[in-house]
Amino acid sequence: MPMSTDTAPPANLYLIVGYDGSAPSTRALDAAVRLLQGRAGRIDVLYVAHLPAADSLSPDAIGELEIDFGDIAQELRSSAGEQLNGHEDRWDFVRRDGQIADELMKYATGLGEAHPGDTAAIVVGSSTQAMHRIVGSVAVTLARHSPVPIVVVP
Repeated sequence: MPMSTDTAPPANLYLIVGYDGSAPSTRALDAAVRLLQGRAGRIDVLYVAHLPAADSLSPDAIGELEIDFGDIAQELRSSAGEQLNGHEDRWDFVRRDGQIADELMKYATGLGEAHPGDTAAIVVGSSTQAMHRIVGSVAVTLARHSPVPIVVVP
């Protein structure tokens, strides 16, 4: 019986990088570039606009905040583009609003559903804040609850 030489095309690798412009997120983006080398797929740079203390603010105080997340997102898109320039051209920038870990997991789950048979993974930098060792961090939350593989970059 002859053996088939047909092989299935390699699955695409979709890497979702949590990015806020910090040193850990910059290292995570660099790691994603290395992980994608020689593979089919892309990098989705995901910025989650989040006010950690918004639950404790009154509606009037929230209205007075002059944070323009759109401007921040544009700056981060530009920063990510500069970092990726010359290294990787298969990327997109996405802004979401909400809890950081939740939005990363929702986005990764959506990619998995939209591209069955392909692999989605989340890449984040580890927290540099000592308090996060006590109360938890995005990376810890993802490691405990993520439905897709997670890479935490030191």
